[in-house]
Amino acid sequence: MASISPPPAGGSFADYLAARGLGRRSVPGERSEAVKAEDLWRSGAVAAAELADAMAAFYRLPRLSFQDVAGCPVAIGDLSSRFLRETAAFPFERQDEIWLAVADAGRDEAIAAIRLALGRAAPLAIVSFEDIDLLFERAAADTGAVVIADDEAAADAVDMSDSVETLQDLARGAPIVRIIDDLLERAVAQGATDIHLETGRDALRVRLRVDGHLRQDQTFARPMAPALISRVKILSGLDIAERRLPQDGRANVRVGTQEADLRVAIAPTLYGEAAVLRILLKDSRLLELTRIGMTEADQQRFRALLGEPHGMLVVTGPTGSGKTTTLATAVSMLNDPSRKIMTVEDPIEYQIPGVHQTQVKPAIGLDFAAALRSFLRHDPDIIMVGEMRDRPTAQIGIQAALTGHLVLTTLHTNTAADAIVRLVDMGVEPYLIASTLRGVLGQRLVRRLCERCSRPSEREAAIAGDVAAARGYALPPGAAFRGPVGCEACGHTGYRGRIGIFEVLAVDDALRALIRREPDQDRVVAAARQRGMTTMLEDGLAKSAAGLTSMEEVLRATG
Repeated sequence: MASISPPPAGGSFADYLAARGLGRRSVPGERSEAVKAEDLWRSGAVAAAELADAMAAFYRLPRLSFQDVAGCPVAIGDLSSRFLRETAAFPFERQDEIWLAVADAGRDEAIAAIRLALGRAAPLAIVSFEDIDLLFERAAADTGAVVIADDEAAADAVDMSDSVETLQDLARGAPIVRIIDDLLERAVAQGATDIHLETGRDALRVRLRVDGHLRQDQTFARPMAPALISRVKILSGLDIAERRLPQDGRANVRVGTQEADLRVAIAPTLYGEAAVLRILLKDSRLLELTRIGMTEADQQRFRALLGEPHGMLVVTGPTGSGKTTTLATAVSMLNDPSRKIMTVEDPIEYQIPGVHQTQVKPAIGLDFAAALRSFLRHDPDIIMVGEMRDRPTAQIGIQAALTGHLVLTTLHTNTAADAIVRLVDMGVEPYLIASTLRGVLGQRLVRRLCERCSRPSEREAAIAGDVAAARGYALPPGAAFRGPVGCEACGHTGYRGRIGIFEVLAVDDALRALIRREPDQDRVVAAARQRGMTTMLEDGLAKSAAGLTSMEEVLRATG
């Protein structure tokens, strides 16, 4: 059995990486000796393949490719898939023996626990983090790919009668339950944020939104649609007899070993009903600035804004740009026993221990403004408002910031400077904005290039050069632009995962005077850049120059 002890020369894996010229760009906000191998990869400091090669050499373990492991039988058995994914360990059978493919051989306790569960001292082999993710996605797809070919009787039953009683029986039956459960597991395994069930003339089409883009998943016979949609309605507490009007619901479900909230929207269409399921995983690992892709410089500015004793901090961007995740990250950073934090959200996507979180319920009059009025009587230190949707909410939020509270909220605007103009449009006086606004964080999500297939690209470098010249930006030294290609790992899209691009506008005395006098977007941006603000386009150029994303993605996101 292969040993997982380091070479006799000693030293840490981080030192070994540095000696090989890897990992010099430490993860922002971390000390180099504390950086985890996975964080080095996710931050883009070291490519997955290079990290795996170094890991194999350091721990003196065999190095396997995706194809080496994918060609062997899976040996997950009854083990927790979630624990295995978090540990980056994939059990497989090789030469009549159970092996463990691991991306980080330094996780001694987790590896020991897996071996104990397997009941054997499984030898180790090194694969990349990228390959580990792909192996689990492939395993999930294999288990969910069998689309009830033996359940044609269920389709026939729905076709013969779509009465409420028949639909209830079928929706609670094992075949339909299994389809929806398998679909949820497959969606989570692929990192999908939404599941689309679309009833057409001839079939029910299922598509998954992965990395912000829809992908075809599978299709079912048209007669299966009412039963599958009814199953979704039952899960989310909706009326399966109502098929003429739109319905919205929520559900808390367990997908494998993970807990998730589902937001369900049902709409009538020409050929039947369509459903969209938004998947909100309860995963505290997301609540780290490094994981959302913020640079060290922007982290320092953002932390300084969070250190303000009172005032208002706004996170801005379009729908689906990760604003809620950033706000939850900020709240988790501020959360300690010396502060009382209250939030009002729609929905509550991240449950944070020690924080008082309220879900809005418009049907009974509990909207953002009503919740805010109530909060001010509960002596909070920090208030988080999921969204400034209207003038009453904005005015109460400004009042809370004026009276000694730190208020965190979001707005739907294109840039950080646009948030100031938007607040003025909502009826907030410029002098109040100048007095209360401490800063604005603008953000977008762009797709990350697939590490397995991306290639150096002169075209990307040329586009970046033209953009930089037109905007007066300077490209970072040592730029290594890459472009998408497409392979099995990324579903032949050229992209796998997403990363954030940001701009942090800190409001100082000069900007306050400008906001009072003339809250013009262009003037605010020019003044902020003179004080060191990096725009989202500049941040995107830097990430493209580092080979993390493409210029097409950066220009698409920044408009």
